[in-house]
Amino acid sequence: MNEESLRELLARVHERLSASGSADAESRALLGTVMRDIERTLAGGARGPADAAPGRSRRSLESLAVRFEAGHPGLAEVLRELIDALGKAGI
Repeated sequence: MNEESLRELLARVHERLSASGSADAESRALLGTVMRDIERTLAGGARGPADAAPGRSRRSLESLAVRFEAGHPGLAEVLRELIDALGKAGI
């Protein structure tokens, strides 16, 4: 999977998150942090948490996908696609 595909998945996650106004604040904050880490990694910016522990972002996303599964299945599905894509990209 190329960087453009990853960015498209990130955009889909942002869209789904915006559409799911009922997600709790803690989940939104954690997802925002993970998404910024991934975006920073893709941009090749300053080394940050995603660079130091690439698996941490995937684990955090998996945890969030489980949290969102019942109330926001569309968001959970996109998160799982993103997890798969990150693994394939070696992030």
